[in-house]
Amino acid sequence: MKDELDPLYAGAKRFRGKVCIVTGAGQGIGRAAAKRLGAEGGRIVVADWTEKAAFATAEHLKRNGVEAVAAIVDVGKLAGAEQLMQQAVSAFGRIDVLVNNVGGTIWWQPYTQYSEEQIELELARSLYPTLWCCKAVLPYMIEQKSGAIVNVSSIAGAKGALYRAPYAASKGGVDALTKTLAAENGRHKIRVNAVAPGVTAIPDRVTSRLVLEPGREADAAPGTEALMKETRQIALGALERQGSVEEQAAVIAFLASEDAAYITGSIIECAGG
Repeated sequence: MKDELDPLYAGAKRFRGKVCIVTGAGQGIGRAAAKRLGAEGGRIVVADWTEKAAFATAEHLKRNGVEAVAAIVDVGKLAGAEQLMQQAVSAFGRIDVLVNNVGGTIWWQPYTQYSEEQIELELARSLYPTLWCCKAVLPYMIEQKSGAIVNVSSIAGAKGALYRAPYAASKGGVDALTKTLAAENGRHKIRVNAVAPGVTAIPDRVTSRLVLEPGREADAAPGTEALMKETRQIALGALERQGSVEEQAAVIAFLASEDAAYITGSIIECAGG
């Protein structure tokens, strides 16, 4: 029986023996990235703040012959990001790849309707985890003089996101961080790139986007479903469909691999045009 983790389009085992951290790997793009890197030989650290989701992904990987550990951490805080890197090194001895996937819109509404707290929470969801994880991982990669960081940005960072201004600002920040860190760390043989997804279907969602932290869930903004439908219709792109998590994972794997050895500071749009 064919291994479920072996993508039809996968080439060589590009991550054989490499230690790969994927944040937000309990569902969606993060889970697909963990599966793809694992299918190509990576040893995977499955990071998520939801214990059930993290362990489900890790157990799935292990059942398919992938070395994997779950790390239950909140990377919205620097202490959580530092804890994650320590756990990865404790488990596998080094860090070769970091995929910063945590993020996602909480509310959909005109910018004037966002409260101060909501804006701060959107930044805390979609900008700070990437900032903190990059800060926490770089000392390890600098010491070993190698590493690849792939940030999951969004087409929203470059083109805006209707009714999601704080989210768009967060992803614009991720883009700027990507380019800056690439320039700073090339001399350490560290590459930093990003994938910018467009509308992507998440069939395996475990944690609602409204969960602000374990045990705390926000109320949806009035009219959210109608606004989501409107923005998705506008954002589908030339191919007139949603992307898949596997399509995003394929770009992540490329950027993390030696196939992209001469690429850094780049943001690849995977958004259907």
